[in-house]
Amino acid sequence: MNNQNWSQPARYITFGIMFLLVAIVGWYIQELYQPLIIAGLIAYILTPTVNLLKTRLRMRHIFSVILVYMVSLALFIAIPTTLVPILLSDINSLATDMLAIVPQIQVFLSEPFLIGTFEINPALYLPDVLNSIKAVLASLPENALHLIEATSRNILWFLVIVVTIFYLLLDWNKVVDWILRQVPNSYRPDGEKIYLAINRVWAAYLRGTLALMFIVAVVFSIMWLLIGLPGALVIGIVMGLLSIIPELGPNIGAALAVTVAALEGSLYLPLSNFWFAMLVFGIYVILINVKNVWLRPRIMGRSVHLHEGVVFVAIIAAILFQGILGALIIVPVLASLIVIGRYLRHRIYGEPPFPSNESHWNVSEEKKSTDILKEKSKKNKKDRRRFKKR
Repeated sequence: MNNQNWSQPARYITFGIMFLLVAIVGWYIQELYQPLIIAGLIAYILTPTVNLLKTRLRMRHIFSVILVYMVSLALFIAIPTTLVPILLSDINSLATDMLAIVPQIQVFLSEPFLIGTFEINPALYLPDVLNSIKAVLASLPENALHLIEATSRNILWFLVIVVTIFYLLLDWNKVVDWILRQVPNSYRPDGEKIYLAINRVWAAYLRGTLALMFIVAVVFSIMWLLIGLPGALVIGIVMGLLSIIPELGPNIGAALAVTVAALEGSLYLPLSNFWFAMLVFGIYVILINVKNVWLRPRIMGRSVHLHEGVVFVAIIAAILFQGILGALIIVPVLASLIVIGRYLRHRIYGEPPFPSNESHWNVSEEKKSTDILKEKSKKNKKDRRRFKKR
């Protein structure tokens, strides 16, 4: 057996070849990244619940994973299955009602009106506007059906996400340990501290997201109750839950609120269904801009210690370049990169990479603590069995 170390050129050549192969494979499977990122996010969110069941109810890891996974999967399947037929029915009803209102709009816009000294005659532009409105409204049910058909074609990606979530929940600690083992032994304590710092960033971001969802749900519920929107509390809660999805989530909630307003009208405001729907839409536009421009950057920035302006620009840039998923993770990713960059800067300048008063708690000690708790639990069970035998 030849135990001689490789020469430096051989190591560099091998590393270059491995890096090139990884880059080629990574580019080839780039469509797989989004499902894996989504699965990782969901698994990270569900992991605290698994740990809670293990510590409070003293369930075995596999049983707690199966319980959390099956309940979450059942909720995920049951909610769309219940809402999609209702939403399709409402869209069809809304399109029919709005088409019936078009002649009324035509009569209203056929008369010129004054703004100061300026006279505006909408009748000059009326045919084009009405034709555009009719085309949009007539295509609503067809577009909704096409959207559902397009979603159903992604069933294989859905299966990838579902299966990945289960195995990440089952082996989350093993994955973390494997990643840390790739760090050279002399730098592994640094790697563990960086991991814990990044974990704190993501946990803080999750708490900030939950706080934002709660605030959105409360504010919209109160506003819908004040104007008499039917189902105000339920619609407000739905909008709060959907606010986790930047841009798309609030828009879905707004469409639901406007649809209910157009079909049912206000419980006590003396407005027609059409103008009440316009009122609901106007309130939504005002509140959602306050949330996007001020509330979200402020909460997210404070949770991960980033300036509100940086958070706002990062979210907008992520929406433009990467879409919804990018906007969802850009803030914690940016904060994580800052953690890594701060460590590298200290190392480059030859400074201590971590504050002197930072706790020396690391992943290995966390694992030891978990093992100690397991041993104590086993010992307690044995003592109870002996007591029962006596």
